[in-house]
Amino acid sequence: MAKTQSNAQAPQRQRVLLPHGLVERLLSAAMERGADFAEVYVERNETTAVTLEEKQVKSAQAGLSQGVGVRVIAGGRVGYAYSDDLDDEALFRAARTAAFIAHGSGSERPFSVARTPLPSFYRLEQHLADVAVGDKRELVVRVNKAAHAFDKRIKQVMATYADSTKRILVANTRGHLAEDTQDLCRLSAMVVAEGKGGERRQGFFGGGGRVPFSHFDTFTPEVVAREAARQALASMGAAEAEAGQQTVVLAPGWSGILLHEAVGHGLEADFIRKGTSLFAGKLGQKVASELVTVIDDGTMANARGSLNVDDEGQPTQFKVLIERGVLKGYMSDSLNAQLMGGATTGSGRRESFKHLPLPRMTNTYLAPGEDTPEDIVKSVDKGVYCANFGGGQVDITNGNFVFEVSEAYEIKKGKLGRPLKGVTLIGVGPEALKNVTRVGNDPMPDPGMGTCGKDGQSVPVGVGLPTVRIDHMTVGGTKVGARR
Repeated sequence: MAKTQSNAQAPQRQRVLLPHGLVERLLSAAMERGADFAEVYVERNETTAVTLEEKQVKSAQAGLSQGVGVRVIAGGRVGYAYSDDLDDEALFRAARTAAFIAHGSGSERPFSVARTPLPSFYRLEQHLADVAVGDKRELVVRVNKAAHAFDKRIKQVMATYADSTKRILVANTRGHLAEDTQDLCRLSAMVVAEGKGGERRQGFFGGGGRVPFSHFDTFTPEVVAREAARQALASMGAAEAEAGQQTVVLAPGWSGILLHEAVGHGLEADFIRKGTSLFAGKLGQKVASELVTVIDDGTMANARGSLNVDDEGQPTQFKVLIERGVLKGYMSDSLNAQLMGGATTGSGRRESFKHLPLPRMTNTYLAPGEDTPEDIVKSVDKGVYCANFGGGQVDITNGNFVFEVSEAYEIKKGKLGRPLKGVTLIGVGPEALKNVTRVGNDPMPDPGMGTCGKDGQSVPVGVGLPTVRIDHMTVGGTKVGARR
């Protein structure tokens, strides 16, 4: 087991990540061949991960990674190099390598930077890295105990706690310098239940965000364990899903993952600029039902996808992407904004100092409507209620998506019926949005468990959704139903 983090280490976190004078000299070296822009990104990330399997804590690890990435842009050419060696020689070698790759023309000149005042959407009295590992270990032990106590049919439990305390510094040749400390944590449980005849079902639940460790005083390990166990047991004895076009009702909260994947990625500026998104060239056009308003908001207090500044040092924003069915905007980093003749939306994100920033989502959700969730279900004569989602795949170029529904129920004459298994949702993102016929007045964010992958990079995100009715959705199942 890793040693407990000592509070005596906390003062070290207050030290300057990299002296500002050194940052300015690195920017000068990065521009020695001439370029339009250079940027220095500095990161120090302290992490903890605790896992439990087979009723035993298998690992408890604390780690530290740090490094510097240098980006140089000359026209449409981008040079990037990084170093996890913080010696001056290694850093200047990275700066000059990035300059060589960008291959600009010109000579080295001095640059100065000044700190930019930042907003604050998360403020922790105690950083997560300063919480004792033993306290974090106790969370997964409690998850295991509560899950097994929930029902004798629970046979396996895997619990994980993970957190990070990341400090960043971003400076560029426009004189901008931003520094931020970003804490993030998540507690999750995956359980396996076994029923009659050896039938086995899984349940998964978890959450967290940019929250203090005291968050788990209310979002307790017992809450996490019981919900994961409930999901596993809910689909026991489920009927085979009927394939074909049906009316679908999405539950509030985590169902927003469908919006994130099927729509959100297509609104990221790199796909728009390259013309590979189905939404390219459609600003101002109707792309969805007038009931649909899609928002990406990096300013939500303590949410998993929120940031005071993005990984280019720009403040994040509240962005209306689709308003009452009309496409209003995209999510952009500074490079794609410049190439498209627009402005950044504070959407430049990267996994670490080893990666280039890309336009990415933060917290993406559907704005609430006027219907009650009860009335939405009552409005469906026959259909499927999707309570929880598993994995999915989306093709950005044409919007085609396939999603696995991990917990689903049939709807008959306006009432929820028996559980269903083998449910998948198949469709095209914009077409699904056009077929939204009711939107609930019960907006709900997910509990804080989303991670988004793109171009080999993973970043934390949030999603959200009120109860939503979508007509003419293709449901994949194992049972062929009659056509209507």
